[in-house]
Amino acid sequence: MDEFLFYFTKCLKNYANFTGRARRKEFWMFVAVNVAISFILGFIGGIISDILGNIVSGIYAVALVVPSIAVAVRRLHDIGKSGWFYFLLLVPIIGAIILIVWACKPGDEGENEYGQDPKETSEV
Repeated sequence: MDEFLFYFTKCLKNYANFTGRARRKEFWMFVAVNVAISFILGFIGGIISDILGNIVSGIYAVALVVPSIAVAVRRLHDIGKSGWFYFLLLVPIIGAIILIVWACKPGDEGENEYGQDPKETSEV
């Protein structure tokens, strides 16, 4: 559990950092914790009040827009792709599938044009 929270807080600390690289582990741990928190907020909000739950879930979602995009861009950098490929999400279904497949690919070994290999400098 500590590892999940480590990578989640690491992404929050780099909330507007669109440079560098993010390894698969960092990206997927962030996604997992984000989904879990969203589910818990939705569940609690549904029990307490639909309106209050929607407000809290909405605030959480808006607060994580920039960190989510930033970690996705850094993940694209890790496989040697430009962050502009994130706009593939604008292509219905196919764009999301392509980005998910790319997010599952191993990163480039060694340094690439976007920076040092994050596996070489990993804290965990």
